[in-house]
Amino acid sequence: MKWKNGLLLLLTATIWGVAFVAQSVGMEYIGPFTFNAVRCSIGGAVLIPVIFLADWLEKREGQGKKSVTGKEAAQERKTLLVGGLSCGLIFFLATNFQQIGIMYTTVGKAGFITACYIVIVPVLGIFLKKACGPAVWGAVTLALIGLYLLCMEGDGFSISRGDFLVLICAVLFSLHILAIDYFSPRVNGVKLSCIQFFICGILSAVFMLFTEKPVLADIFAAWAPILYAGVMSCGVAYTLQIIGQKGMNPTLSSLILSLESSISVLAGWMILGQKLSQRQLLGCAVMFGAIVLAQLPDKPKT
Repeated sequence: MKWKNGLLLLLTATIWGVAFVAQSVGMEYIGPFTFNAVRCSIGGAVLIPVIFLADWLEKREGQGKKSVTGKEAAQERKTLLVGGLSCGLIFFLATNFQQIGIMYTTVGKAGFITACYIVIVPVLGIFLKKACGPAVWGAVTLALIGLYLLCMEGDGFSISRGDFLVLICAVLFSLHILAIDYFSPRVNGVKLSCIQFFICGILSAVFMLFTEKPVLADIFAAWAPILYAGVMSCGVAYTLQIIGQKGMNPTLSSLILSLESSISVLAGWMILGQKLSQRQLLGCAVMFGAIVLAQLPDKPKT
């Protein structure tokens, strides 16, 4: 049911929102490529026992599945590999553009620009024949207003080097959402997630060796934020994203996932003691209103 998918995506946004705290703290110890190389490798490794357990349970229970021919199995493996490589490459580019961009701009601007995927996704969806109703477009407009109120307090719209890098990140995350929308109904979501993390981790490690000087002591010093980002943000949240997006309109998915901006502000307030202004609280309320509005068109059909 779609409401269950929505709850999974909301949980994903919650984990990602809290991950902004871990991401901020982790950057005090290590570079962006080192951070992403380690956390994505951990995220992929965490999913390996999950995959084996799921396969074992499936074989034990049988589940009354039809026998799969060798040709069908080969095609499924090919689709999984192509999907994992595609999603992994896009994810590698998006996360590292974001991580580097944050170094040259404010967190507020980075949060606003990154979340612009809620507009980019439906625009790209037009070319992929992913039609959206007027209520969804209204929700997109509300979400943009909410994000502005939430993230842009005291900041102008001047485009810096960091802003441009994060804008590229927003486009890449939009492509990632659309790639997940295409591959998730066709392959095992957990296996797809596992492959994409290892691809991102390997590529990040290559760039880490050429552009940074990782120190093992610094990595161990950042163990807490790395573990949260690796196990929860990567291993759990991105897998929930793949599962939750099955059968959902990608624009609606992006709207729910954009709640990470609101949750990140709340996490900063609760964990780091950062205060919320009235304007930011209003932004959170508008964002939640946008999500409710986006859900309305589906209700009469259930």
